[in-house]
Amino acid sequence: MPSQQAIAIIGSASGSNLAGTAIFTQNGDTITLTVEIQNVSPGLHAVHIHEKGDCSSPDGTSAGGHWNPTNVPHGKWGEGEFHLGDIGNITVGEDGAGKIELATNLWEMGTGSDLDIVGRGIIVHAGADDFTSQPSGAAGARIGCGAIQLAN
Repeated sequence: MPSQQAIAIIGSASGSNLAGTAIFTQNGDTITLTVEIQNVSPGLHAVHIHEKGDCSSPDGTSAGGHWNPTNVPHGKWGEGEFHLGDIGNITVGEDGAGKIELATNLWEMGTGSDLDIVGRGIIVHAGADDFTSQPSGAAGARIGCGAIQLAN
């Protein structure tokens, strides 16, 4: 049984029809993230954790920049330096749906520390992350936004 879970309901931003969920499940020191989205154009879409769980602005900019508690350059998860919020690209099929999973021991849940994912935002972008452009991978508009909260 998981020790705890956090969830974000991802709603549309920037006029998109995107809907989805991000579920974080902690077992021991490992947190597994599963992001599922639908009603999105086929292709690659960047997914990032952003500083704030604030989706009040229509374009998602209220979520702030990429969550980067270690103050390193933007990059690709698991290769050299990368933000702890640099999840990667989700592949969306012709049916408009996509899914990505990531497991890590670099995040914390419900601790209140700088490494805690709770209270952050999860953003889906219109385009792909190129993993090199600073500070955010040139992924385009924010088409989905959700606030990460501990599950009941």
